[in-house]
Amino acid sequence: MADWLYHLPVISMAVVVFTMTFLGTGLIYGAVLVIAKEGRGRSLKGMSPVMLTPLAVVFGLLVGFLSAQVWNDADRANAAVAREASALHTVVLLAARLPKETATRLRGFVRRHIQDAVQLEWPAMAGKRATLNMLTQVDTEALQFIFAVPAQNEAQIFAQREMVAALENALEARRQRIIISRSTINGVKWAVVILLAALILLTIAIVHIDNRVTAAVAMAIFATGLAACIVLIASHNRPFTGEISVGPDLLLQVMPEE
Repeated sequence: MADWLYHLPVISMAVVVFTMTFLGTGLIYGAVLVIAKEGRGRSLKGMSPVMLTPLAVVFGLLVGFLSAQVWNDADRANAAVAREASALHTVVLLAARLPKETATRLRGFVRRHIQDAVQLEWPAMAGKRATLNMLTQVDTEALQFIFAVPAQNEAQIFAQREMVAALENALEARRQRIIISRSTINGVKWAVVILLAALILLTIAIVHIDNRVTAAVAMAIFATGLAACIVLIASHNRPFTGEISVGPDLLLQVMPEE
């Protein structure tokens, strides 16, 4: 599937997919009519309608598996962002137990982490360019700063320990969302879906070769369902790409004020 398609609004994506689907359906319908006019219709009439059953079952299973894959990726992406936001918020809350200057610097680290995520990482994830090597310097500095701060009492020792754990949790969640951002349905799977759909359309046309209206209506119904399935899967295929994508809203909600 073309990369530019995933970046379209859902309405525009639907227009493109439905247009291409009905074009392909029309070509198959026309090809069968041409074959029938050439006198080969009798040989095609021998095809049993039962052929549609195994093709439809395999097609349905494949669509179900692909749908489960994209929705699972979306759930994991949402969970990773929520986990990262929660961990960063924990750092901000625990920083209040430390001296004012120290707390201010820690809030600055969290703010820079979120700004880098929104301004640099989200566009990279949308274009599948994000890599684990994108670890920002601010995260390393934050960990080093927490370790370097001298604790004055048990409460501060506890706060430092919990902040280190929370920051590590945020970094792990960040790594997970970058990994998930590279998840997609590969070209082989899309090719199999399109091939099976074409075979089903071809079989419908051949089975109803004696009745053009019935063939056209049956093919149009299946083509509509096919296009709807493709739009549904494609619009959710990349968790951080397109109109229906996971945004940085949760991170922005926990960004500390300057």
